[in-house]
Parts: sequence; C-alpha cells; structure tokens
Amino acid sequence: MSIQLIIVCVYIALLFGISFYVKRRADKGSAEYLFAGRKLSPALIAVNITGLAVGAASTVGVAENAFKVGMAAGWYNAAWSAGAIIMGLVAAGKLRAMKISTIPEFFEKYYDTKGRVISAIGLVIIMSVITALQYLAGGAILASLLPDIFSFKGGMMMSAVVFIGITLIGGLWSSGLSNIVSVCLIYLGVLYSCVAAVSNAGGIGNITAQLPPTLDWFDPLAGIPLAVVIGWFIVMITQAITAQGPVQIACGARDAKTARKGFILGGILIFPIGFLCALLGIVAKVSFPDITATMALPKVVMSLNPVASGTTLAALWAADVSTACTILLGAGTLFSQDIYKRFINPSVSDEKFVTVNRLTIFGVGLITLWFAFNAAGILKTMIAGLSMTTALTCVFLFTVFAPGLCRRSSAFYTTLVGLLGLVVWEFVPALHVLQHVIYFEWLICIVTFLAVAVIDKTPIKVPEYVEEEA
Repeated sequence: MSIQLIIVCVYIALLFGISFYVKRRADKGSAEYLFAGRKLSPALIAVNITGLAVGAASTVGVAENAFKVGMAAGWYNAAWSAGAIIMGLVAAGKLRAMKISTIPEFFEKYYDTKGRVISAIGLVIIMSVITALQYLAGGAILASLLPDIFSFKGGMMMSAVVFIGITLIGGLWSSGLSNIVSVCLIYLGVLYSCVAAVSNAGGIGNITAQLPPTLDWFDPLAGIPLAVVIGWFIVMITQAITAQGPVQIACGARDAKTARKGFILGGILIFPIGFLCALLGIVAKVSFPDITATMALPKVVMSLNPVASGTTLAALWAADVSTACTILLGAGTLFSQDIYKRFINPSVSDEKFVTVNRLTIFGVGLITLWFAFNAAGILKTMIAGLSMTTALTCVFLFTVFAPGLCRRSSAFYTTLVGLLGLVVWEFVPALHVLQHVIYFEWLICIVTFLAVAVIDKTPIKVPEYVEEEA
C-alpha cells in the first residue's frame, strides 16, 4: 500500500471518527444537528468560516487561475478574507441576535411569504453550484494522488461519499470539529509544499527566468484587471453576509459577541492561503507547462516526496471536505426550514425533522454530484454562483440600516430581479462593458429596491435584536 493511500485512509478514518463521536449530541434535536446547539466558541466559528472559505476555489481554483495569470489570482482569498471580516463587523452579531436560522426566514419575518420562497430557491441554486465544485476539485486531487485507484470521475464519487457521509452523521457539530483538523492540515501542507516546490524548481529567480515573458507573473497587480479584482471583493463581501453557510455558522454562535469575534479571526486566517496556492500554480507553469490548468496544484504537489505529497494533497482534499460539509448542511437547512416545515408539515416532530434534514442532504448531495460532472472552470463558476446573493444582501442591509425605505414587497421583487439579471447578463454581451456581473447585479438590485419603496406604501416591521452575552 502506498504512503499516499495510507495518509488518505487515516484522514478519512479520522473524519468519520469525529463524526461518530459527536453523533449522539447531534441526534438530540434539530438545534443541535443544524446549529451545534448554538454553542460555538470564537475559535470554532473561526475554523468553520475558514474551512468554508478555503475550499475548491480557494486552493485548486486559485492555482488554476495563477497558471494563467500569475500571483494576482491570490486576491480571490483576500476577497474572502475581507468578506468574513465585514460579516463580523456588520452582520454576524445582528443575525445571531435576531435568533433566526436562515435568510429566507428573515425575509418572511420582516417582508412576506413570497420573499421567503424566492430567496430559498435562489440560495439552494447557489449552494448547489458551490457543492458541485467541491466534487470537481476533489476528483482532481484524488486522481493525482492515487491514479492507480481513482480516475477523475471516480475521485469525484469518492469525494461525494465522504462529504455526504460526514454531514449526514454529525451535522454542524461534525463539520465544526472536523474543521479544526482540516484547517491545521491545510496550513501545514500548503506551507511545506510552497517551500519544497520552490526549492525543487531552483528558487524564485530560476522560476522567473523560465516563465513566459508576456506577463510579470509575481506582480499581484498584473494579470487581472483591477475592476475584476474589485468585483471579487464585492462578490465575497456580498455573499458572506447572506449565503446560508456563513449565516448558519453565525447562528450557531454562543451569542452575538462570539459571532463577531469568530468571523474577524476567521478572516485573518483565510488571507494567506490564496497567495500561497497562487505561488504553487506559478511553479506548475514552469514545471508542467502542458498540463490542464485545473491539475496545476495537484500535479506540482505530487512532484514532492511521498510523505509531503500525501499530506499536502490530503490537506487540499480537506479543504473540499470542510467547505462541502457546511454547504450541504446549509442546503438541507434551507429546504427543511423554509419549505418542508413552513409549507409541507408545520407540525413535524423535532425527531422527524432531523431525519428530514438528513434525507435532504443525501438528495442534494446526489444532485450536485451530477452538476459536478458538467461543471466548467472552478473559479469562474464559483463567482457566477455567488453573485446570486447580491439581492439578498441588498435587502438585508437596507433592512438593518435603512428600514424606513423597506416595503413589504421589497424582498420579493429585488430577489426576482437579481435572479433574472444573471440570465440577462449571460445573453446580452453588451452589458459586459461593466467587466463583472457583480456590478450589474448591485445596480439593478438597488434600483429595484428604491423603485419598490416609491410604489409600495406598506412599511415593514423594524427589526429587533436580543443580545445574549455569555
């Protein structure tokens, strides 16, 4: 048995061991399964948001992009870092103090039922896209790590088994504790790989000399237009406030203060990984210029010694595990809370409700695996999916900071226009003068929200906050 296979097997066993360890706690009820009993500490909040952020797009996707455009690809993670910190400063504490579970629930509480429905649909689409990308990256990693055992599609299927299995067993408790292991492994593996890969390639000077002269590969401000980088920041700040993954983590905090601290700490942890993975993508450009860009990170890591390569690729796979588990759990929560319990079976018992969540997670896992077989570039697809959160964030920010402009129908029409805007963007190339879909999304969502404020005369209830300090 190869060293790499042993390392992967040990890691899988550890993840399932953690999941079974917390299963009894998760089985106590839906609050324990979905929100870890609302008992997460600042440290657990931090590793959870880091684990959510550092997934396929932040590792394999950044290296894939760096293979084409250089160090500037690392700004993707910097944007995620900014998103987590802004979430901590602006929204995490308020969401926890509102005692809500999902953004659609927030929409119905302060707006109307149709706002809840359309936002739930939009969020499920977003989370399905992100989960599918974790399978895609997981397949690339396992196919590189163990080519005699896994094909690309076989690696995707194995990733699905682990992602779905861990989430089914322990819910947010499982994801939270597993992320302690995953985040440590990610940092250890990526840091060591950067040092070893650069050394094996003859140092930075030798790498620079062998790169194509058409681009200043190590200049973080070259290779990608500034408008695109700014767009990344806007996307990540936008989604960090209202995507179900961050919201679920914030709602699992002990109290509002804990939620704020945890997200700020998580933002600090997220920042370095992007530029480290971009460096590995640049090394791959020199060492393996003819490979597919998606394989840049797995390929360069596999050129290291067996222990280092096995540990690092297990770490990259850990990044996918940490993201996929939180996203799958979020998708289950959206369906169970905002559709099943709200419209299908309002009187469902808490025990059956946990079962419904598990069945939903299983179903979403299978559907998103099918999506993964048809996915394109990781980073491009991720950005497009996350842009769907613009309407939700627009509504949330107006509700919290300018409730006087909010009307009962604002949430529904703003979300509807935001979703339709993505379709229009795809089919009307003339709009691309804005350089990034997020600019178009914010423009049409703000205009729609303000237009509804003029037309609709029915105000909303002003939000109330209940602070619970530990």
